[in-house]
Amino acid sequence: MSYVTLRLPFNINGGVAKELLSTAWWFKTAAHRVLSLAKRMQFLPGAKIGWVNVFRSIAYEIIPNRRYADGAVTLVMSIYESCRALGIDFRSVELSDWLMFQQSELEYPAKSITLRPGYEFHITTVRYDGLISRVVVRPTVPENYKGLLDAVLTGHVKYMGRVMVRDYGVRDNQLWIRGEVHMTVPLDIYYEHMARHKRNNGKLIGGVDVNTDRINLAIVDESGDLRDYKTFWFSETTARGFPKHKAWSIIGMRIHELLNYAYNHGVKTLFLENPEVLGRLRLMWVWNGGRNHENYNYKVMIFRSTIIEKIALKAPLYSIRVNYVNPRGTTNSKEHEEAMRRYRLDRHTTSAYLIALKGLTHQQK
Repeated sequence: MSYVTLRLPFNINGGVAKELLSTAWWFKTAAHRVLSLAKRMQFLPGAKIGWVNVFRSIAYEIIPNRRYADGAVTLVMSIYESCRALGIDFRSVELSDWLMFQQSELEYPAKSITLRPGYEFHITTVRYDGLISRVVVRPTVPENYKGLLDAVLTGHVKYMGRVMVRDYGVRDNQLWIRGEVHMTVPLDIYYEHMARHKRNNGKLIGGVDVNTDRINLAIVDESGDLRDYKTFWFSETTARGFPKHKAWSIIGMRIHELLNYAYNHGVKTLFLENPEVLGRLRLMWVWNGGRNHENYNYKVMIFRSTIIEKIALKAPLYSIRVNYVNPRGTTNSKEHEEAMRRYRLDRHTTSAYLIALKGLTHQQK
């Protein structure tokens, strides 16, 4: 079964903020301890149950909540698996400056980060003195999410919770936190309650080319003739120091604009570049000496792949099918140059057009 994570922002201060922050620090300390021990082991388990059996007690000594302890172990396991996928030495990685805590199992209700009626979350915390407590967080819930959250409660749908601390500080002698509650739910429930268009009578093919500052869409008919094209810009997000959460919010809006445009212009199937298997390095960074240019390339590829994944995730909300094609030849090739001249397109729109043609060929086989 596939899952999707909802992100619900909150701002909180005072004693509740202190307890959330202490829990995040205990969780990170536990993750550090597990990572340190795992690096020293000659052989590591091959499955989650093995990791939990080996490391749970170590994490639990630091954060005395079984679900959070398992969450820290699972986090380190995911880093290890990402390193294997990328061919990176696991012993060379360190945790970055994130602050969060999570439970790693699906259950209803989630015992440590619990959704309650009224769209509030009752969250188990670990204070700095080690005492266990419980706080209530009321995040901002978009109107279109409320039906989905209601369905989780009434249908007893299993879910998983996480709390991210995005920023914190002191204002008027009071601690404040800006963060997010993450709630992971089954994808089929998400599509059922979040669909924007449940029928699609279109017949056209769309090709999408993703770059660091824009998404290009090209639409072709069944004969391969170019019917329409459009660029969806988010270049403001590339400015140095632009807030990451705001950038992804803008990119998310552009993705919906893209899909809405495609739906309203008769696109039935959307073809995307097949994202390479890169793993996920969101919660770690790699010591790699002077390979700054390669590190940058990794970041760009992960960024582009993440956008592609988001498009693929959101497309069914518009009843648009998604398939992937090999992007080879869609950027630098004789066909690319000929298409640019023929249709007087820019380089990126031409790539989207060639992706659409590849998709059409694939579909007709």
